[in-house]
Amino acid sequence: MQLNKSLIKLFLGMTICALSANSFAQAMAEGVVRRIDLDNNKITIRHGDIKALDMPPMTMVFVAKQPALLKSLQPGDEVEFEAFEVNGQYLVGKIKKK
Repeated sequence: MQLNKSLIKLFLGMTICALSANSFAQAMAEGVVRRIDLDNNKITIRHGDIKALDMPPMTMVFVAKQPALLKSLQPGDEVEFEAFEVNGQYLVGKIKKK
């Protein structure tokens, strides 16, 4: 009986880890800043293909993980950035000018 409970706990733990991995994805990408909205902590980036996120080239809005990330950027800047998807929301972690 004790072995069965241990196996069930192990299975549940593995399932939770698998579900968590599916709700969080990240990738490095390159793009050009199109717009910065400091009031709402958002940045619009025209980016290339982001294969890890299964995303074709497009222009889209990301939310910055930290507001300070956006302060040194301007529209037209070429950037390398870390893009995340967390529960359907796209975020920028690290970002730097090229």
